[in-house]
Amino acid sequence: MITYTVELGARSYPIYIGNGLLSKGELLEPHVRGRAFIVCAQSIAELHLPALQSALRGIDHDTLLLSDSEQHKNLDTISEIVDALLHQRFDRETTLIALGGGVVGDITGFAAACYQRGVPFIQAPTTLLAQVDSSVGGKTGVNHRLGKNMLGAFHQPRCVIADTDTLQSLPDRELRSGMAEVIKYGLICDAEFFTWLEHNLDPLLARDVGALSHAIARSCANKAQVVADDEHERGRRVILNLGHTFGHAIETETGYQSWTHGEAVAVGMCLAAEFSNRLGWLPQQSVQRAIDLVRRAGLPTAPPPMGADAFLQHMLRDKKTRGDNINLVLLQDIGTAVVTHEYPIAELREMLDRHA
Repeated sequence: MITYTVELGARSYPIYIGNGLLSKGELLEPHVRGRAFIVCAQSIAELHLPALQSALRGIDHDTLLLSDSEQHKNLDTISEIVDALLHQRFDRETTLIALGGGVVGDITGFAAACYQRGVPFIQAPTTLLAQVDSSVGGKTGVNHRLGKNMLGAFHQPRCVIADTDTLQSLPDRELRSGMAEVIKYGLICDAEFFTWLEHNLDPLLARDVGALSHAIARSCANKAQVVADDEHERGRRVILNLGHTFGHAIETETGYQSWTHGEAVAVGMCLAAEFSNRLGWLPQQSVQRAIDLVRRAGLPTAPPPMGADAFLQHMLRDKKTRGDNINLVLLQDIGTAVVTHEYPIAELREMLDRHA
């Protein structure tokens, strides 16, 4: 087992990475306060819920099964969780546990932040995307029909338990979607890791345990450092959104249904690399390396034909936007990201129109 710590003073917490961790009660029990309430994705309940319930056998707990699809990541689902907690008389001495992918983790974390003004929660991610990204850092929230993750809160978990065994049953599309966030870390802050990914992508996609464990650990280490430096995204943490402003626009335009989050982010990273090159920052060779790795991972590299107007309309609602200034995370080199709104908007429109 590999353990990393997200250093946030009194609210620091561990990330446990390894195989067979869901059934280890000795990992869970120290982080559970009072009764436990598991929010589990319906799609993985039969596979992974029994192991978690076994780990909690000495703790009073209950379970709610939820759809883990992006279109159910909304306030109606939050109400469903709160209704269950109230009906079963869960009080402030309650710990919520999110078992599933990023959608379930985000929803459960937001419910924990809201319920009786805040109760603890634990992340038990079962997808690659959630293990390397969304389970770490305390971002929680739900979507609005006009924008992705527009309602939420910063609410740090008590711990993150990333059981690599859960990835062996993950559908291929979900595994590849998670690779988008893994590639992101190489692009924004870890050029050495990006090169490692170029040489080790095939064993990763073949679900080699050693390769997966290394990729998860390296990704979590990178994110933990960025979050420790800037918990509430007032500065450097924004670089974690490489590709997300473009990607969220794609997800919103398509109704959170036909594209996975990872697929949309993959395209967004390619657009960010292309735009960085247009501004004279990123050499064409580096743009091609980024696009080639995304393509080799089995991810899309071009957006759906939605046009510049639709893109810009959604991007103007992005949380990083200030007034009419769309802040973008761009690349000066592989491993070096910057955040800027100082670029010709006409140049951005021209690039987006080219993909219409």
